Amino acid sequence: MAKPIILRLRSSRRVEIIDITDRVAQAIRDSGAQEGICLLQSLHTTAALTINESADPDVRTDMERQLALLAPRDPSFRHAEGNSDAHIKTSLFGPTLTLVISGGRPVLGTWQAAYFCEFDGPRERSVLVKCFEA
Repeated sequence: MAKPIILRLRSSRRVEIIDITDRVAQAIRDSGAQEGICLLQSLHTTAALTINESADPDVRTDMERQLALLAPRDPSFRHAEGNSDAHIKTSLFGPTLTLVISGGRPVLGTWQAAYFCEFDGPRERSVLVKCFEA
């Protein structure tokens, strides 16, 4: 079984949805896995992972805007670091993502991509990628 691969990312804004599909596909190739699953895990409590639309960048903009309405940055939150909204957004999405691997590639629909969701940036971030052969 291949060792986990760590993807290093750098976000440039406080809230940013970053397409990591190509980096995940490369990690799968590097793992040598041909058929199985790929588990991704954000190693942070204020960043998440998701699959969503890749054809229209306005989808990401709309998601960021709606998340700001669902969990606004609120100075009345009790958490001392001032980033409770980021923790809430992360819990809504979740820290993990599972992709099917077939033919050494991630299986995604025509318009799908894998995204890293930064909710407390800009920061250096890490995503663990672990592939399992079926």
